[in-house]
Amino acid sequence: MEMNSLKPTDFDFWLNVKTRWGDMDSLGHLNHTVYLSYMETARVSTYMDLGYSGIRNDTDESTILASMEVHYLKQVNHPASLNVGHRICRVGKKSFDTLSAIFNNKNDELLCSALFKLVAFNYETNQTIMVPEIIKRHCRPFE
Repeated sequence: MEMNSLKPTDFDFWLNVKTRWGDMDSLGHLNHTVYLSYMETARVSTYMDLGYSGIRNDTDESTILASMEVHYLKQVNHPASLNVGHRICRVGKKSFDTLSAIFNNKNDELLCSALFKLVAFNYETNQTIMVPEIIKRHCRPFE
């Protein structure tokens, strides 16, 4: 998987976002943290699309972010309409990876990509757990 050449067809779940004036930094383009916020919103949206309730800390089955690798490829200026793609691309025993990318809604240009490593987690016991079946069923590894 080449993080700088991802295409919309590489993704299974989608969220459209529109930039906000306050998303810009003092240089006039989107702040780097905003990309991560969009991707987090897409991850939560993906969980909801799957029917997975693991977005809360008061359940025995949730997730916790372990690490991320982010590639910022193009500047984005406000206003813009963006498509955020999401894909579960690897599943282990207690962890899984999700791939996310942000594309320009007008021309599908890749703007940012990221790989997130998540751990299946029980917040009540404060321990890792096995990856839920619903996550396993929706994994589409890269060949």
